[in-house]
Amino acid sequence: MRSATIQRNTAETQIRLSLNLDAAPGGHISTGLGFLDHMLLALQRHGRLGLEVEATGDLAVDVHHLVEDVGIVLGMALRQAVGEGRGIERYGEATVPMDETLVQVVLDLSGRSHLAFAPEELGIEGSAGGLNAYHLREFLRGLCNHAGLTLHLRLLAGREAHHVLEAAFKALARALYQATRLTRPDLPSTKEVL
Repeated sequence: MRSATIQRNTAETQIRLSLNLDAAPGGHISTGLGFLDHMLLALQRHGRLGLEVEATGDLAVDVHHLVEDVGIVLGMALRQAVGEGRGIERYGEATVPMDETLVQVVLDLSGRSHLAFAPEELGIEGSAGGLNAYHLREFLRGLCNHAGLTLHLRLLAGREAHHVLEAAFKALARALYQATRLTRPDLPSTKEVL
């Protein structure tokens, strides 16, 4: 089983996260932030992941630290679970609609961290459950930096925050599922290393 359990404690957040790329979807998720729980459940279900998250943070200050740090810990777990990457598909792409909204995520488990996403270009109206486009960027930045992941996110249609954020997490989930599938016996790189 390709899995990892990471525990990270700081003065701002305490997080314990378990990820299994090959288990049936499921696992308890509790962050103290309802909308983040909803997004992580979407990631779990649509990414077909065994994902458990127990997290607390300084929500009295803001949601930023908790959202960012959950992304960091998820990235650490993903990198550990993928390991050297032998046999993985490596690339993943998904475009997900949600009513008037359409979001595309394209990613590469390359070992190189890069996030191509500009919240100010989205024109999202408001926030959803305390999260906005800038929080999404911080979650994705933490994920990419600690997973060694290149990720491009594009909003093709829509502006309503709840729909945009949810479609983004669902597209991320589907692209991650595709990229982490075992489809070959070798490393998917001419360098022979990811």
